[in-house]
Amino acid sequence: MRNDKPNLIVDLTFEFSIKIIQFTEILSKKNKKVVANQLLKSGTSIGANTWEAQNAESKKDFIHKFKIAAKEADESMYWLKICERAPSYPYNAELLIDLEAIIKIISKIIGSSK
Repeated sequence: MRNDKPNLIVDLTFEFSIKIIQFTEILSKKNKKVVANQLLKSGTSIGANTWEAQNAESKKDFIHKFKIAAKEADESMYWLKICERAPSYPYNAELLIDLEAIIKIISKIIGSSK
């Protein structure tokens, strides 16, 4: 059964997903739909896997869900870096800062769970 007590990483990744949705809507309006779709998928998947890990069937499953979240975070970093470097793309530095913090927390969770 899901534990609905406050949880830092669940809250951070949920809020990050909302910010990603808003940013990808901006990308789409600027006709940057391919990057928008890729970032939308990877950016919201971090939170979805973190959320799902809270109801893991085992410790192994918990770690696996967080490893998927880490991979999705890495992919999201790639797309955000593309936006940062491509002159015709909008950029949001706050998303990179948020994502770096999320990656550090996820890495600690995986490391301490092993």
